[in-house]
Amino acid sequence: MYSLAVSDHIMIAHSFNGEIFGPAQKLHGATYGVEVEFRREQLDANGLVCDIGLALTVLHEVLADLNFKNLDELPEFHGHNTTTEFMAGEIFRRMKRQIEAGKIGPGTADTLASMRVVLRESPLAWATFEGSLR
Repeated sequence: MYSLAVSDHIMIAHSFNGEIFGPAQKLHGATYGVEVEFRREQLDANGLVCDIGLALTVLHEVLADLNFKNLDELPEFHGHNTTTEFMAGEIFRRMKRQIEAGKIGPGTADTLASMRVVLRESPLAWATFEGSLR
């Protein structure tokens, strides 16, 4: 399996519901390092997994909707704890929609096998969401 990864980062604010979160129940900020890895079984005719420039642009555009936002104020997250794990899945879903729309290149939606999103909360802790693109 071949893979190509791109990265970016976002800065967000949020709070959590539930005693398990201790002081994180209060509004706090986080800076996430975001990595997206695209995978496919065979390289395309140009020897690529996908267009790295388009992948970087699309990731940046997807993250722009979250960057410098208080996630508690976004209607799509009401009723959810926007944990690192949850947000890795959310970024996966948003990237998948862009791939399906052909934003990472023609035919890519038909040839990418899977994708993995890594959210790095710190050098010591991170979460991932991985899934099929078919």
